Amino acid sequence: MHSKPDASTKPAQAFSGTDLRYPWENHPGTDQVVEIAPGVLWIRLDLPFRLNHVNIYLLADGDGWAMVDTGIGNDATIAAWTKLFEGPLKGKPISKVIVTHAHPDHVGQAGWMVQRFDCPFYMSQVEYLQGVYHQNRRTEERVVNMRQFFHRHGMDADITEQLLGRGQEYLKKTVPLPAAYRRLSDGDDLVIGTRTFRVLTGAGHSPDQVMLYCEAEKLFLSADQVLSKISPNVSVWAHEPDENSLGSYLRSLKRLADTLPDDVLVLPGHGVPFHGLKIRIKQLADHHEERCQMIAAACKNTGKTSAQLVPVVFHKHKLDAHQTGFAAGELIAHVNHMLAQKRLTSTLGADGMLRFTAT
Repeated sequence: MHSKPDASTKPAQAFSGTDLRYPWENHPGTDQVVEIAPGVLWIRLDLPFRLNHVNIYLLADGDGWAMVDTGIGNDATIAAWTKLFEGPLKGKPISKVIVTHAHPDHVGQAGWMVQRFDCPFYMSQVEYLQGVYHQNRRTEERVVNMRQFFHRHGMDADITEQLLGRGQEYLKKTVPLPAAYRRLSDGDDLVIGTRTFRVLTGAGHSPDQVMLYCEAEKLFLSADQVLSKISPNVSVWAHEPDENSLGSYLRSLKRLADTLPDDVLVLPGHGVPFHGLKIRIKQLADHHEERCQMIAAACKNTGKTSAQLVPVVFHKHKLDAHQTGFAAGELIAHVNHMLAQKRLTSTLGADGMLRFTAT
C-alpha cells in the first residue's frame, strides 16, 4: 500500500503566501511510498554521504508510472528498488524514465531501470552529454587539467590529491547510461497520463537541469534547482574554469519567480515538498549574496586565494574530501560571479596562484 499523510502531516489551509509551508515534515522511509496527490507518488532513497537521501517521483502514466530520477548507481539502490517493485509498486511497470540532470544521485540507475522495463529514456541534450562525460572523464589529460585548476586556486598538493581521489569518486557512481535518449528542451510540453507538464530548464547547479510544471494542478517538480531547506551546490570545475555558474543560477531563480505562481506545490530533488516558491527563491538568492559579502570583506585589504577563502565561507563545517571538493567548487563559483560583477579583481602570482582583491 502507498503511505498517505496522517492527521499530523495532512496539508493545512490554503497557502497564505507569507511563509514556507511543509505539508509533509518527513518521509516514512525507503521501503514506503507516499501519495502526494492522485497519481503522484513520492519515494526517498538513501545516499552514501552527508546529503543522505534523494527524492524520486512517480507520475501516473496510463497503465504504468513515469519515473522522475532514479537514485545513485550502487547495489544498495538496486536492492531498494527491487524491494519496492516486489512490494508497494508491484503490478505497474515503469513506462518512461525522466532524469532531471547528470549528477549520479539522479541519473545513477537510469541504465538499469531502462533495461529492466524496456522503456524510453528522457533527458535534456546537455545533461545527457554531461553524463557521458562524467562516465569517461578520468583521462590523464583531464587529471592534469584538474590538478592545475586546483593549484591556481591555492590548494596544496595534499588537498589536491584528496580531491582527485575520494573527492571525484562521486561522479563515477552510475551504471552505464542508456545508449539512446529522447531530448527534453526548454518550453516543450510533455504529456504524462492525463497531465501536461511544461519543461523548464535552468543552469547553475547543473548545465541544463530539467524541471516540470503542471499549470492545471499547480505541481512543480523543481529537481535540485529549488530545494526546501538546503541550498543546492553551485560550483565551477576544471573543465570550464571561468564559468559564471552562480550568475546563471540566479538568473534561473529570477525566471522561476517571474514565471510561476507562489502557490504551486514544489516537489524538490532533496528535502520535503513545500509551498512558498517565491519566498524560498528569495532566501536562496539572499544566501548567495551573503556569501559574496563575506568574500568581499575578507579580500578588502589583502588578496586571497580561493583556498584561503574556503574557511571564511564554510567556517561552520568540518569537511571531508568529498565535501571539500564541493566547497572549493562553490567558492570559485562565487569568486567568478564577483569578477563578472567587477566586485573583485584577480592577480596571477609568480607561484601560479590566483589571488582576489575586493574593488
